[in-house]
Amino acid sequence: MSAWQHPGSRAFARVLRNALLLSSLCVPLAIGSGQSGDAVRYSDSGPEPMLEQVFRQIEHKRLDLALEQVDALLRIWPNFRLGHLIRGDLLLARASALTTIGNAPNAPAERLADLRDEAVVRIRAYRDKPPVDSVPRYLLQMPADQRHAVVVDTRRSRLYLYENVNGRPRFVADWYVSHGRLGTDKTREGDKKTPLGVYQVTGFLPPERLTDFYGAGALPINYPNAWDRKQGKNGHGIWLHGTPSDTFSRPPRASDGCVVLANPDFLALNRYLQGAPVPVVISDQVEWLSLDDWQAERSEFNRAMEQWRVDWESRNPDRLLAHYSPKFSADGKDFAAFARSKRDALVTKQWIKVGVRNLSTFRNPGRDPVVVVTFEQDYRSDALSNVMRKQQYWQKENGRWRIVFEGSA
Repeated sequence: MSAWQHPGSRAFARVLRNALLLSSLCVPLAIGSGQSGDAVRYSDSGPEPMLEQVFRQIEHKRLDLALEQVDALLRIWPNFRLGHLIRGDLLLARASALTTIGNAPNAPAERLADLRDEAVVRIRAYRDKPPVDSVPRYLLQMPADQRHAVVVDTRRSRLYLYENVNGRPRFVADWYVSHGRLGTDKTREGDKKTPLGVYQVTGFLPPERLTDFYGAGALPINYPNAWDRKQGKNGHGIWLHGTPSDTFSRPPRASDGCVVLANPDFLALNRYLQGAPVPVVISDQVEWLSLDDWQAERSEFNRAMEQWRVDWESRNPDRLLAHYSPKFSADGKDFAAFARSKRDALVTKQWIKVGVRNLSTFRNPGRDPVVVVTFEQDYRSDALSNVMRKQQYWQKENGRWRIVFEGSA
C-alpha cells in the first residue's frame, strides 16, 4: 500500500467533500461572451484557481498531485495560511485518518474554524459564479465621467469591479474580501458591522500614513451617508484597506466593519480607482439581472425622473408635489413645510426650465426599493438661475417612485 493509499487519504477526501459541499457547488465555469464581445470570467484572480485544482485532486484521491499543486501555490503566496493548513493536512493524511480540515494537534480551535470558513467561501465563489451576461442590479446608470464602480457581496466575501462602457457596467475583476466580524447593516459606532448601502470613495491613504495593520493602503468611504443619517445611523472610519505585512488574507468575518483585501488585491484594485470618488455598493447578497431586465428597470426609473422634471417646469404644484413622498424631508423641513414653500415659490414664476446633466443612478441594496440619484441641476426661471449638484433618494410606494429625501451633493 503506497503512502497515498492509506485510509487517512480517503478520509481526508471525504472530509473536504463534506466541508466544501462539493455536491452542490460543482457547477460549470461562468465563462462566456461579455457585453463588448470580450470574455467574462469571474474569480480568476488570486489563489482560487490553484486552490480549486488542489481540491479537485483531493476529491479524486490524487493527493500526490494535490501536494504538488499546493506547494506551487505557496511559492507564489508564501504567507497564505490556508494553503499551509491544507499542506499540513495532506502530509498528515499519509500516516493517519483525518477527521476534519485542520487536524494539527493543539492548534487554536478558533483559528482553524476561521481558515475552514475561508476555504468554503473562496471555493464557493469560484465554483458558483454570477451568471454570465448579467450585471448587479444596483448599477443603474453611471455618468460619462464615472470610469468605475465597486460592488461588495458580503455573503460571498467578494468584491466586484466594473467599468463604465457607454453607460453600461462591464465586469473587470473580482477579489476575496473580509468584512465585519458581527455581520452587516451597521447602525452605530463600535458595533463591528459593515454598512449596507451606496457609498463613495473619498480619497486614498498611502501606507506611509498608516500603521502596518492597514497594509498596502486604504480607501475611505463616506459612511454614514445622507440616507444613513436620516435613519439615525452613526459611526465613522469605514474603509477598504489591505492586510498586515505578515498576513496574506483574513477570515471572512474579521474586521471591525471595514472591507479588507489581501495586499496584492488592494494594489490591483487601487490601480483602477486611484482614490477617485468611485461609487461603492455594499450588499449582503448581490442581486443579478439580465441585461434586458436591467435596461427595463433603468428605463422605468428614468421615466419617473423625467416626469418629475417636466412637472416642475409646468409650475403646477399638485403635479410636482405628487412626486414627493409624505415621508419626505430636506433641510429640516417635513413634507408639509416643503409643500407650502414650493406652492409659494411656484405661484410667483412666469416660466421655469430645469436641466438634468451627468446623472448617476444607483439602487440601494435591501428589501425596500430605494434609488439614490446624483445629478447636476440647471435651474432657470424669470426670477432666478443657478446650477447645483443635487442628490435625491427615491423610494417606491404603492408601485410609484417618489422622492423621500433631497439635498445638495
